[in-house]
Amino acid sequence: MAEESPKRRKANFNEAETEVLIEQVLKHEQLLFAAGPGRASPGQKRKVWELIRHKVNPVAACPRDVEDLKKRWRDLKRRDRSKLCRLSQGCGPPGPPALGLLLDPEEMPPAAAPPA
Repeated sequence: MAEESPKRRKANFNEAETEVLIEQVLKHEQLLFAAGPGRASPGQKRKVWELIRHKVNPVAACPRDVEDLKKRWRDLKRRDRSKLCRLSQGCGPPGPPALGLLLDPEEMPPAAAPPA
């Protein structure tokens, strides 16, 4: 009987991977997260996540699968909400994610940059 080696964790997401992930998810946000009668089917969402995976993997430290990307996106949203909560000192219902708290001003797309 062969001994199984313990499962090793993947490398942390690097800055480039996170940047591409945020850019691509925001680009396809309507398809991925829209609710209501006009929302995308699970098959369409899976294709979009695969497209995002193909964009992230060339800059990735190690190959990422769709589940890794979804988890990273959830973690980024959670971290953003906790920052909003700490900033406002009132942990009420979370609003839409504020991209400005995830990225530095020079990293933000021009349309999303706050006025100086």
